[in-house]
Amino acid sequence: MANNEHKLTAYGRKDEGKGASRRLRRAGRLPAVVYGGGAEPMSIELEQEPTWLAQQNDWFYSSIINLSVDGKVQQVLLRDMQRHPYKQIIMHLDFQRVKAGEKIHVKVPLHFINIEESPAGKAADVSVTSEMNDVAIVCLPKDLPEFIEVDLGKIDAGDTVKLSAVTLPNRPSASIAPVNLSRESAKYLISGGNSVRTRSSVLLRLATICSSSLVESIARVRSSRCWLSWSV
Repeated sequence: MANNEHKLTAYGRKDEGKGASRRLRRAGRLPAVVYGGGAEPMSIELEQEPTWLAQQNDWFYSSIINLSVDGKVQQVLLRDMQRHPYKQIIMHLDFQRVKAGEKIHVKVPLHFINIEESPAGKAADVSVTSEMNDVAIVCLPKDLPEFIEVDLGKIDAGDTVKLSAVTLPNRPSASIAPVNLSRESAKYLISGGNSVRTRSSVLLRLATICSSSLVESIARVRSSRCWLSWSV
């Protein structure tokens, strides 16, 4: 899971405001901002097409990006992206500069492997469904994994995969970030029905404050399915 080098090219811009942003988009470019790292915020612009292609990859959201602004390279993380509601257009990007010696908080995607070879994957009446697609990691920039593999080769119907069983890549400073959620919020999410199964990381958050019986009850939503629930 070694990190690859990811690059984007940008240019500084002086024109700001909604009118300037609309002109950029009509010209095939998009507005963005870079901030943090002990330096002043900087307004920039990027080419729309290569950036749109880049954002289709996991690394765009969870890896350190070498952003070249007018030829000067700075390491950044994507912190916010606004898309057009129906066009294939990025409206705006926010990048945060990172420092080598300061820890960062990043959501890293989970890659599930060997599902087809597992007893659950081979069973005709069992569907393996994930409740999480990413996990928050705290680490130094050099130790940020691009993704985390979760081996499901031995999972069977009725099994529960716990977050504590997930092995992080060999990165000395990397750890799973703690998640805080009040009991009132937990009750609200439970009462929401489908929201419990569709919102990323919900079961992890519930498991940090609720009893194991709660996790088990969610894991047995349907007897004919093998749900992947997460607890610590």
